[in-house]
Amino acid sequence: MLMSVHKQKLVVIGNGMAGIRVVEELLKLTPELYDITVFGAEPHPNYNRIMLSPVLAGEQTFDEIVLNDWAWYQENNITLHVGKEVVEIDRVKRVVKCADGTSAAYDRLLLATGSNSFILPVPGSNLPGVIGYRDIADTEAMLTAAKSYKKAIVIGGGLLGLEAANGLAIQGMDVSVVHLPTWLMERQLDPTAAGLLQKSLEDKGLKFLLAKNTKALHAGADGRVAQIEFADGEKLDADLVVMAVGIRPNDKLAASAGLLCNRGVVVSDTLQTITDPKIYAVGECASHRGVAYGLVAPLFEQAKVCANHLAQYGIGRYEGSVTSTKLKVTGVDLFSAGNFMGGDGTEEMLLSDPIGGVYKKLVIKDDKLVGACLYGDTVDGSWYFKLMREGQSIREIREKLMFGQSNIGDVGHEGQSQASRMADTDEVCGCNGVCKGTIVQAIKTKGLFTIEEVRKHTKASASCGSCTGLCEQILMSTAGADYSATPKTKPMCGCTDHGHQVVRDAIFKHHFTTKEQVFNGMNWRTPNGCSSCRPAVNYYLISSWPGEAVDDPQSRFINERAHANIQKDKTYSVVPRMWGGETTAAELRRIADVVDKYNIPTVKVTGGQRIDLLGVKKEDLQSVWKDLDMPSGHAYAKGLRTVKTCVGSQWCRFGTQDSTQMGIDLERALFKMYAPHKVKLAVSGCPRNCAEAGIKDVGVIGVDSGWEIYIGGNGGIKTEVAEFLCRVKTAEEVLAVSGAFLQLYRKEGWYLERTVHYLARVGMEHVKARVIDDVANRNALWAELQAALALEEDPWHKPEAAQVDLRQFKPISIPVVVE
Repeated sequence: MLMSVHKQKLVVIGNGMAGIRVVEELLKLTPELYDITVFGAEPHPNYNRIMLSPVLAGEQTFDEIVLNDWAWYQENNITLHVGKEVVEIDRVKRVVKCADGTSAAYDRLLLATGSNSFILPVPGSNLPGVIGYRDIADTEAMLTAAKSYKKAIVIGGGLLGLEAANGLAIQGMDVSVVHLPTWLMERQLDPTAAGLLQKSLEDKGLKFLLAKNTKALHAGADGRVAQIEFADGEKLDADLVVMAVGIRPNDKLAASAGLLCNRGVVVSDTLQTITDPKIYAVGECASHRGVAYGLVAPLFEQAKVCANHLAQYGIGRYEGSVTSTKLKVTGVDLFSAGNFMGGDGTEEMLLSDPIGGVYKKLVIKDDKLVGACLYGDTVDGSWYFKLMREGQSIREIREKLMFGQSNIGDVGHEGQSQASRMADTDEVCGCNGVCKGTIVQAIKTKGLFTIEEVRKHTKASASCGSCTGLCEQILMSTAGADYSATPKTKPMCGCTDHGHQVVRDAIFKHHFTTKEQVFNGMNWRTPNGCSSCRPAVNYYLISSWPGEAVDDPQSRFINERAHANIQKDKTYSVVPRMWGGETTAAELRRIADVVDKYNIPTVKVTGGQRIDLLGVKKEDLQSVWKDLDMPSGHAYAKGLRTVKTCVGSQWCRFGTQDSTQMGIDLERALFKMYAPHKVKLAVSGCPRNCAEAGIKDVGVIGVDSGWEIYIGGNGGIKTEVAEFLCRVKTAEEVLAVSGAFLQLYRKEGWYLERTVHYLARVGMEHVKARVIDDVANRNALWAELQAALALEEDPWHKPEAAQVDLRQFKPISIPVVVE
């Protein structure tokens, strides 16, 4: 006889991020255990409150920040009541009731009622035009006000207040920020970092009144707020007042039901309320060990534990969270964690570059990192947080700690991405607790090709968005060529919705010659761009308008700024150019003398037939360049690296063509060429192909009748065999065809796109039509490249002309303050 399975009833009060996250986790564990009913006071499905600021700024719509649409509830058989506020919990009958009479019985009840904006208890706080900033209704009220009114006052200089101020300013309002403490974001930043942030925001037009205490709000003739008065007597006109001075746990309903509340609903480590074990609470309404968390990551950690117990596994325990804050405030990256203010028994490491917009403060105690505050450059925030969370000793890496985690070296001279250095167990998305291995597995097993798909399947980057760049790195390295081949237009980065091709086309169409023109003309979200888009835009500018575009060295990677490859011990490798792999006794003597003079520890012959000097101190680089008196090998550059050759017909009994001379001619012709990515060439004197021309970006092979040219090879992690392009008779034709193809790649390739991926995107027929079939166009491309390279300077011999900032080679002292 078949027995029917009686489902238990789970009622969730609160349709926000924390409550629905519990439901998501529960459905993963035991999708058939409960009939689930959700009550939401707002008339919307579950949305991402963290992304309200972009909605206010006009960068996103409400639909774009919805996390679970209406269909999701139906697909998971969830009964959803929206626009209904629960006003009573009958713990005896286990029933919840709404003001309109709607009710639902429960076996288990989950409270996820969140928090409310704190409204200052001053006269006039209830006037029309005075609002908090907590939900989409507040956001829409601000957008409506901005259409009719001019002057806005934002009370509160924390994250929410600054984002509200920025959004209102973008909407055209004259905005002043009032803050009681003496510096902004005092819970996340120290005074120095806050000062840098304030200066950046003032440059955008925001005004600040610090150490100001609000006394009252006054109405105008129409009864709407018209003025703010401070305790010192000063008054300011105001058409709109936004209070962003904090939140209070929404525990009124719980308290009315007799549940113990103390600045939130008091819960145990299982997230069950102390008063009634059949009732759970998570999120901003819950008080755990005396702490009510407002950040997303702790709320999602609570959700996992709560779902574990609702699923009747009973093994999860929530013991509190070590929190970090990684934010992007109006385009400025910020990170803080731990005891970043320092104090007794701590040491402080400081790095401050106000002009460059970078500030780092690390706090150390007993050889352990206990706090960090980063402004402008937050790339190593996750690493610092990991050191803090795991309590690792930093004694062995103390002198390198300030400069972050190593970011160098594959088998060539290409810097590793942060993603490639991470272990599968390392956390990528702090908000959702997603590790690298989870993302990689999803990409491989589900065939994911876009960041949107990664968000959907893993939740990584779906909350605050600060890990989006890292997720994209993982996606790119895992999906490989398929990542670029995705049919959807992928934005260059989070600063813009425009893809690479649109940006390239706009630069050419509108004759943009500076990155500022690009950012302003194309409505970049962040006025200064980011570490992803700045190098790309800079390359597109100088490749589109050579001689006119302003090359910005600060928009290049560290290797290209220093014109040497940074190594994991923070020394550099120097690779002088050897034309076609040939050298002389005089060059070898100079190299040997430099090695002795500067105590360079390692000298290595590279796969590109050159000599690599490894372990050069940064302060010695300029002198090493001078003493070597050899051209730059550009081993650090997105551009021409090497032209590998065999000895060819000059010496080899099998050689049919003079490959060495051909390689030298190619290298001299293409010397100083920058490109979307590194470019390697090879010339073999016969089909035996000793120079491995078949796996190079451009490979040339000598045959009896002349030369065969191959393009799009790659000898890296995934070996790609080059495709046959054409056969020519003369060395001059080799130069013209190779140069024309590389110029076409320079003009059409996307930044960080290798020739193999460029070729896969545009197709071989596209290249042949422009380089082989159209001889006039080929000659024009070759002439364009020669003209562009004539404007480039060798950074080793004319550093000022090549815009090398020589100040970077002078050692700086980093003060260590011991208190």
